Amino acid sequence: MGDAEIKNELSEYSLCDHCLGRLFGKFGHGFSNAERGRAVRYCMKNNVGEMKEEDIKRFSKLEKKISVNCYLCENIFEETEKFASIVTEKMRKYEFSSFLIGSKTDREIIEREEELWEKLKLKFYEQIRSELNREIGKKVEEETGKKVNFSNPDITAIMDTRYDNVTLQISSFFMYGRYKKLVRGIPQTKWPCKACRGKGCEKCNFAGKMYPTSVEEIIAAIVMEKTDGYEHFFHGMGREDIDARMLGNGRPFILEIRNPVKRYFDMSKMEDEINNYAKNRVEVSNLRTSDGSEVVKIKDAMTEKTYRVVVMFEKPVNKEKVKELENAFPITITQRTPLRVAHRRADKYRKRKVTDFRVESTDENPTFIIKGESGLYIKELISGDNGRTVPSIAEMLGIGCKAKELDVIGVEYGEGIERT
Repeated sequence: MGDAEIKNELSEYSLCDHCLGRLFGKFGHGFSNAERGRAVRYCMKNNVGEMKEEDIKRFSKLEKKISVNCYLCENIFEETEKFASIVTEKMRKYEFSSFLIGSKTDREIIEREEELWEKLKLKFYEQIRSELNREIGKKVEEETGKKVNFSNPDITAIMDTRYDNVTLQISSFFMYGRYKKLVRGIPQTKWPCKACRGKGCEKCNFAGKMYPTSVEEIIAAIVMEKTDGYEHFFHGMGREDIDARMLGNGRPFILEIRNPVKRYFDMSKMEDEINNYAKNRVEVSNLRTSDGSEVVKIKDAMTEKTYRVVVMFEKPVNKEKVKELENAFPITITQRTPLRVAHRRADKYRKRKVTDFRVESTDENPTFIIKGESGLYIKELISGDNGRTVPSIAEMLGIGCKAKELDVIGVEYGEGIERT
């Protein structure tokens, strides 16, 4: 459709500056739709020929035109200050540095807009919701001093213009750190009762869980109180057995808090408060804020772990033979899914590298320092797990044995994850 025909068609509609400019929204740069609309209106009224970008520059500052009743938006852009105030009031109780605006409008407005695009065969239009989001966002920026963030906002506000109602989507608060588990018998995360699946029953004393507490719950107790969040999730770089301690430099983790009201803290004080609350059960260090992308890195990280294991043999063992074990390493072993976890993990064969093996003591219950890649089952490396791990310490010595005490004393991983 030519310019003359478009002008004739548009003359049939009462349109506000915003809606008129939005029909040509991708024509010309650096102008608001309202400015563009005023320029288009002037060109139409004064029979200017083909409109060029310089025309928009010349005529964009003309007097604002308010339709008695805009055919497309029903003068919704005259309410952007009201919408911005509703959004600002709703966000007032939250701590945030960035936000993003979304909106819902009457379906009839969308349909009228789409019909006009089709009728005029327009190519440079912009959707009404895009402009509405932008105009409300500008006013919220003015009211709050916070900035719009399109990629990772702290708060996304969805303004329903039909009912003057706003819904907030609060981004999670993420906290990175390392934890040590100083006692045995505590799982890393909350362990729901197997009998009632967390509902509470006689078996779990109506607690809904198998163990009184966990590393996650101990750390989260303080952080939930500080953030006033709704719920928490624990993302660890692997996990140790319940009966193992986590010592050394600690295990990397990220604690995620959903729907936090507060999100800015002195992490040094947070660290002290968590450690005081943990009472020598758990200890955290290196706390800092994080984000969702780092959770993926934590989960996908290739790690090497170092263990200290005290071994109990079925009968006395020659100390020299124990010491000679060091000569068998490094080695690659084959491990079938251990019997102790076969009920919850796929039955597979896995190749795992044991990169270092040292005998720390040759007492009645020798102590070994073992280093291996992620996914290595240490207890089964010792016992052989009825032939499911080959070779094993039991096989090498020809004597049945098992891990009496196990500690993780080091977690190492590739660069690009831990920041200072």
